[in-house]
Order: sequence, then structure tokens, then C-alpha cells
Amino acid sequence: MKKQIKIAVIEDDENLRFLVSHRLKNEGYQVIETADGGQAESLILSEQADIVLLDWMLPNKQGIDVCKSLREGGFDNLIIMMTAKAQEVDKIDAYSAGISDYVTKPFNMDLLVTMIENKVKYFINNEKTEVHKFGEIEHHPNIHSLLYQGKKIELTILENRILLYFLKNRNKVVTREELMLEVWGYQTDVNTRTLDMHIVRLRKKVEKDPEQPVFLQTVRGVGYQFIIE
Repeated sequence: MKKQIKIAVIEDDENLRFLVSHRLKNEGYQVIETADGGQAESLILSEQADIVLLDWMLPNKQGIDVCKSLREGGFDNLIIMMTAKAQEVDKIDAYSAGISDYVTKPFNMDLLVTMIENKVKYFINNEKTEVHKFGEIEHHPNIHSLLYQGKKIELTILENRILLYFLKNRNKVVTREELMLEVWGYQTDVNTRTLDMHIVRLRKKVEKDPEQPVFLQTVRGVGYQFIIE
């Protein structure tokens, strides 16, 4: 079945680029590709790619710099980093640059395809243009960012996930347990202090006065409530 989704494969390893592109074409996606980081941005923008698979180590321009440049120019589609860099600090750098997701090489091709199918199902089809507004702030979940008076404020992955859950449950009292389950799943090492720490950091980004929150309010003994009138 032909899919109306265009994927840019930016990878300088010729064999890997061929394998990924060939598989995606067989899955029905439209594929554009280049091995050159210097040409990547113009290709992605001119061809209006829906998803970008981006290698980190590229000739002429690093993948992370390509991502930063795209985001600064307003490109808000999905960018998935494909890289052998597996350290936590590398992932933090990638997410801070605006990467939507991260795949560590070597990866299973079936896993990559499943990930893309998931992104198409939940982001491209449902939330591609999703923007949540509260007060003077816009939340752009796909690029983990807030826009306030023309200024971009970066969110961490967890901050983004917490805020998105609040915005989808606006004005509803959310218990700490419900929030921890939604954000972290069944990880037993996460406690309420960890959650509260993330709430404090999130307040600094969404509130004019974090000490007197207007939106993200504490419901004593229960949890939190994100109030939007």
C-alpha cells in the first residue's frame, strides 16, 4: 500500500543508507536520501520531508548541527537520530538540539520500521499540527518546546511528557501516582520526590512566578491540577 509519507534518509554509510531506503520503499514510504550533511537541510526543506532519519557523523555538516539549523528555521516534523553514540550525555545533547527520537547503531531493521509506523500512527496522523495553548504560551510536543513571546524554551523529554499529560487532562486533578505511572511506567525506583523535582523545574518554564503558580497548582495531599480557564 502506498503511503503518503515522505522520509529523508541522511546517512553517509552507503550500505546502510541503501538497506534503510530499500526497506522503507518496500514498506510503501516515499524516500529521499543524501550522504552529505551540507546538502541535507536544503533537501529536507525543498522536498518537505515528514520524517528525517539523520546520522550524527556526516561529511561537511554534523547531523546534530543539521537538526539545530532545521529547528531554528521552524521545521517541526519528526527527526530521528541514527548513531553509534550511545552514551547518556550524547542522548541529552541530541534531545537538547531538538531530536524527536534516538536509535542506536547497530539497530534491527524491523525495530526501526515499527518505530516509524508508531510515529506515523500517533504523531503524523494525529498530532502533526498539534499545538496546545495556555495563556501566552504555546506547547509544541513534537519538538519538546514552548514558545513564549517569540522565544523558544526547550523542555526535557520528561518535562514534555508531564506537560502533555496535564494539557490533555486540563483542569482535572491528577494524582501523583497517576502521573508517575503515565510518565515512568512501572519503574519502582521513581518516587514522589523525583516527580516533585520535575514539577518544580517545569514550573520555572511555564509560570511567570513559580512561587505563585497560575497554571500548575498543587492539590495538597493528592497531586496536581493544571488550570486553564
